Amino acid sequence: MSKQALNVWVVDDDQSVRWVLEKALRQAGMESRSFDRAEHLLDAIETESPDVLITDVRMPGMSGITLLQRLQDSRPGLPIIVITAHSDLDNAVAAYKGGAFEYLPKPFDIDEAIELVSKAAHHNGNSGGEAPPPQAIASIIGKAPAMQEVFRSIGRLAGSSMTVLITGESGTGKELVARALHQHSPRADKPFIALNTSAIAAELLESELFGHEKGSFTGADARRIGRFEQADGGTLFLDEIGDMSAALQTRLLRVLAESEFYRVGGQVPIKVDVRVIAATNQDLARAVKESRFREDLYHRLNVIRINTPPLRHRREDIPILLQHYLGEAAQELDAPAKSIDADALNALQAYDWPGNVRQLVNASRRLMVTAPGRVITAQDIPAELGGSESGRQAAQEWTRSLVTWAEGQVSGEDSAALLETAVPLFEKTLIEFALARSHGCRQEAAKLLGWGRNTLARKMKALQLD
Repeated sequence: MSKQALNVWVVDDDQSVRWVLEKALRQAGMESRSFDRAEHLLDAIETESPDVLITDVRMPGMSGITLLQRLQDSRPGLPIIVITAHSDLDNAVAAYKGGAFEYLPKPFDIDEAIELVSKAAHHNGNSGGEAPPPQAIASIIGKAPAMQEVFRSIGRLAGSSMTVLITGESGTGKELVARALHQHSPRADKPFIALNTSAIAAELLESELFGHEKGSFTGADARRIGRFEQADGGTLFLDEIGDMSAALQTRLLRVLAESEFYRVGGQVPIKVDVRVIAATNQDLARAVKESRFREDLYHRLNVIRINTPPLRHRREDIPILLQHYLGEAAQELDAPAKSIDADALNALQAYDWPGNVRQLVNASRRLMVTAPGRVITAQDIPAELGGSESGRQAAQEWTRSLVTWAEGQVSGEDSAALLETAVPLFEKTLIEFALARSHGCRQEAAKLLGWGRNTLARKMKALQLD
């Protein structure tokens, strides 16, 4: 019995794009059907469903992103490839968040598009293979500009196997970014192996990476396959790469250059095809200058760099992160999810989160257990997380400092009226804070201050803040 041809639908208001895709799909032995508007596809999909859908983003009437959202409810398993000539940040993030299988900017290589269709169908189970569908990357959440840039970088690297260096403080989600890069790469159905190099003793790390032969050292009772061999065909994520010893840096450089290595005690070279993604919370450029890290290895790893921002630089993401991780904690505990009132949320947003998202995850679990009611209040926030006790202490310190300042003003020979001096300083400080908090958006800054936009503009002009 012959295998049924894949059925691929195309939605694009550009007739030339539809024609090229239809021709290429049919030449590849696939069936094709095209639509010039998303609304027409929705009418057709009520009675028939394709194996793969290709959609444009900007079209008359319903956009491709809205179509994604509609189909996510009615056809959740349908793999959708988004193509667009407007490959900006919002479109890329919206496409992935809307459930798109892949995001392909125009102009695209037609062979790449056909290969992507085959891959999408494979993940949808139409190839006869047993490969599971890609895992969701639900924990990479964010609306802040810094996170949007991370999403865009992931989107740009989709379909690539380039070496990537991920930098950022501990707890900012570097491994999540690495997993996302793997899951959006041609190696998605191959192994993803993660190794924290700082968590393993230096004398054991070589064997952990490259494996060893039986009898190669005391205690080597059997051959061991290292992480590079385990990751063959897939991705090896090396976290905290800056802590690696000089000798291992040299061995790693050779593997990256030649794609081969020797097991500890081995005589036969092992060839591997591994994409390496490295991560560090250190300044590797400084480490190179201080001769703590090999410069040639640094350049090998630093082909593409992605920086994961600390949580204090993306405070606007804290509410959605809390909602997500409180929901996860509720599932772990098999308990109803809890909500957060405004005062508690303000306290948590004002906190600096030195442990970043990892600390927020643990805090969410803690609050699910310790908060007595269904709503988490400011009284439930512990002092070490910026709760009411620390807030009162901060307020007391601020007022004490204000009194000290006032005493200094009136004791001087040229003392001025206190409010006349203090109010401009007070307003200037809060305006600068609000602008920094809103990333320079005056509308949001004015709202935060409780003013109208015109009032903020007038105050900034008077205080020479333009």
